[in-house]
Amino acid sequence: MAQLKANDLALGYDGRTIRDGLSFSVDKGDYLCIVGENGSGKSTLMKTILGLKSPISGTIAYGDGLRVKEIGYLPQQTEIQKDFPASVWEIVLSGCLPKCGLNPFYNKEQKALANSQIERLGLEKLKKRCYRELSGGQQQRVLLARALCATRQMILLDEPVSGLDPKVTADMYDLIYDLNKNHGITVIMISHDIGAAVKYASHILHIGNDSFFGTKEEYLKSDFSSAFGLKGGDGND
Repeated sequence: MAQLKANDLALGYDGRTIRDGLSFSVDKGDYLCIVGENGSGKSTLMKTILGLKSPISGTIAYGDGLRVKEIGYLPQQTEIQKDFPASVWEIVLSGCLPKCGLNPFYNKEQKALANSQIERLGLEKLKKRCYRELSGGQQQRVLLARALCATRQMILLDEPVSGLDPKVTADMYDLIYDLNKNHGITVIMISHDIGAAVKYASHILHIGNDSFFGTKEEYLKSDFSSAFGLKGGDGND
């Protein structure tokens, strides 16, 4: 059973449709990259998956034990958010808020979970540091740790390497791939980096005037990939 299944989605805002006819499914352990031009509806799709926006038409169904409130999310940051005056610990722990319910305090299990994600992402020495003082790559690791506190199953990532230097970008991609391959976390990621998409992803959703959904191998054989000079390649050159 699919963790997530979209059927004939129409997306938009203020009653205006910007994309329609989207159908795709995501199984446990998949790594789905969403690619397409700016303004094609990628971020709107993310918000719709998270239940932050309603589709204009069509449906999204959740299965295999996945609940929408248990999906981890790493959004694009604004400049104001990058200057947020909180500690690394406070930000990572805030990922447990959906688990608190009506309880205004974090319990021992939630604090232990936050500590485990801090250790997993190598942030122990930064735990007491102010978030605004960190580099861009360190901030992204903090936000990824926060997203992992919210889920044991699926994370959504909106351009997680935007603005990062090449080495930090490669480290972030390797980290996300490890979470998917070795820890069983389903990944859905928006990316403008088509090379990384076909290197790491198991499936591609290409959104545009026409849309494509299928495996990476199917995408590389399609007319969609030829626009990027990828047709017939394996994504690892």
